[in-house]
Amino acid sequence: MQTEDFSELFPLFNAANPETVEWLLSVAVEHEYPAGRAVLMEDSWGNAVYFVVSGWVKVRRTAGEEAATLAILGRGDFFGEMAVLDESPRSTDVVALSEVNLLSISAQRFIQTLFKDPQLHHRMLQLMVRRLRQTNIRIQLRQQPPAVKLANTLVSLGENYGQVNGNSTEIYNIPFKDLAQVTGIGVEETIKIMEKLHSKGWLRIDPPHQTIHLLNMKQLNHLAGKV
Repeated sequence: MQTEDFSELFPLFNAANPETVEWLLSVAVEHEYPAGRAVLMEDSWGNAVYFVVSGWVKVRRTAGEEAATLAILGRGDFFGEMAVLDESPRSTDVVALSEVNLLSISAQRFIQTLFKDPQLHHRMLQLMVRRLRQTNIRIQLRQQPPAVKLANTLVSLGENYGQVNGNSTEIYNIPFKDLAQVTGIGVEETIKIMEKLHSKGWLRIDPPHQTIHLLNMKQLNHLAGKV
């Protein structure tokens, strides 16, 4: 991957020095995982930061034999930074939802780069604050109707990771169970709401291509209370 392509794909590196990005690319390690494969395991030590080049992953927390999906990440995002920054065991699992291609940068090299490049360090802080704000929004939505919460989830996935194709925004066909857990509603509620949104023509699920087409982002934004 070229330096310019890497910086364009990952917002974290938008303001980084080109030399910094070039060096990170030279030491990055490529990984490919099939759908369903665990990428990182809870309680393992943070030895690298991972960047999603293509595909989708879910972040989950386990309790006994139960596992709950906390977040869904797609192309251009990263994970594993918290365990690296605070030098503690990971608090979550990361599992591939689809076939996924990743780049990893070792903890030591990533930390060294943050110290050497102030712009990258600042950008890292900005993105972590953004994640905290997103968490706060989810907390504020707890008392909202299920349809509002699900619309927020769909809009966020579309805005953060969606691929615009004509008049629609395409995201991965996320299993309803994972979609429900991330949203904080029941699976049956999720199915009913998705069916209703489909009947309104606001989205369409394409199982053969494993995609959800968000056909009316304006109405979904309105339902989510974002406009």
